Amino acid sequence: MFTYRTSGTCSQSVSFDVDKSGRLHDVKFQGGCRGNTQGVQMLAEGRDLDEVENLLSGIQCRNGTSCPDQLAKAIAAYKRTLR
Repeated sequence: MFTYRTSGTCSQSVSFDVDKSGRLHDVKFQGGCRGNTQGVQMLAEGRDLDEVENLLSGIQCRNGTSCPDQLAKAIAAYKRTLR
């Protein structure tokens, strides 16, 4: 389980697992707008890391970011740990 501390959003963190094929599983936000974060969680389930990162990167809610954008940043941080 990879956990990323979010910044600039109502959520405090996002965590997820990645399978051997590079697909997201068990995406969970801590805090945030429940309906929105649940929607993002369900839509990201089983999708390719790069696909989700590209789709969600740059989405803004407030403070120049959003929970979906923070998931994209979390994926980028996760990928940096693989180098």
